[in-house]
Amino acid sequence: MSEHPMRLKNRADDGRLAGTLTDEQTTFPMRVRNLRKSFGDFQVMKDISLDFADNAITTVLGPSGTGKSVLIKHLVGLLAPDDGEVLVFGRNIWQISESERYEIRKNFGVLFQDGALFGSMNLYDNIAFPLRKHTDKSEDEIEDIVMARAKEVGLEASIGKSPSEISGGMRKRAGFARALVLNPKIVLFDEPDSGLDPVRTSLLCDLILDMHREHGGAYLVVTHDIRSAKKVSDYVGMIWRGEVVHYSEAEAAFASDDPFVRQFLAGESAGPLGMD
Repeated sequence: MSEHPMRLKNRADDGRLAGTLTDEQTTFPMRVRNLRKSFGDFQVMKDISLDFADNAITTVLGPSGTGKSVLIKHLVGLLAPDDGEVLVFGRNIWQISESERYEIRKNFGVLFQDGALFGSMNLYDNIAFPLRKHTDKSEDEIEDIVMARAKEVGLEASIGKSPSEISGGMRKRAGFARALVLNPKIVLFDEPDSGLDPVRTSLLCDLILDMHREHGGAYLVVTHDIRSAKKVSDYVGMIWRGEVVHYSEAEAAFASDDPFVRQFLAGESAGPLGMD
C-alpha cells in the first residue's frame, strides 16, 4: 500500500495551473457531486458523489452495468450530466466553454479497455500522437519523450511494430505510455485488466504502481477485478444500482462488515447482490 495521499506533496506545479489552485483543489483534483445520468428510461447514475485524491490510486468497483465507464466519460467531459457537478481542479467543467474544457483535458491521460491504438500507426507514432497534436515540440524532443515512455513500459524493442503485431498486454502498455506522454496530473484507467489473463493482469498492476511511484498524480482505476483492486488501491469506492454504497481507504474496504461490500469483495453468491 502506498503512503496516504494527505501526507504527500501536491503536484500542481506546471505552467497551465501554477498559482491558481487552493490546497483543497490540489488535494482533490477531481470531484463529482450529486451526479445523475439517464439514457432514456434507464437511470445509470442516481446520486453519485465522490472525491478523488491527488497522489493516490482510487479504484471504483461494481458489477457490470453500474455506470463505472460512464463515470469516466463524465470526468473527461465526453458526457454531460443530467444533474449535479463535475469538478476538475475546482472548476465545474459544464459551466465553462468548450475551449476551456479542451485545455483542462490536457491534464488527463486515459487508458481505455483495448488500448485504443490507431491501427494504421506503429507504436512510436501512437505514443507520439498527443505530443504532435497538443505541443510544439520538435521531433527530436518528441523522440526523447516517446522512447523514455516506451522504455518505462517495456516496449522499447517493439516501438516500430503495429498494434496488430503485438499481444493484448503489449497494446495496453502502449496505451499506458501514450497516456503519460503529456505528464498528466490525472490518469484514468477504464477496465485496464479486461481481456488479460491473471499473470498479465498482475504485471499490468505492477506497472501502474511503478508509474504512479515515478510520476505521482491522481489515478482512477475503474474495474470489477478484485485482485487488481487489492494490489493497487489506496482508496476503494463501490457503485451499485447508480449509487455509492461504500468509499474508504482500501484497508477499511476489505475489512468492511457491510453485506454488499463483503459479498462483492469476497465473490460470494449469498448476499444482497443478485443476478439482476
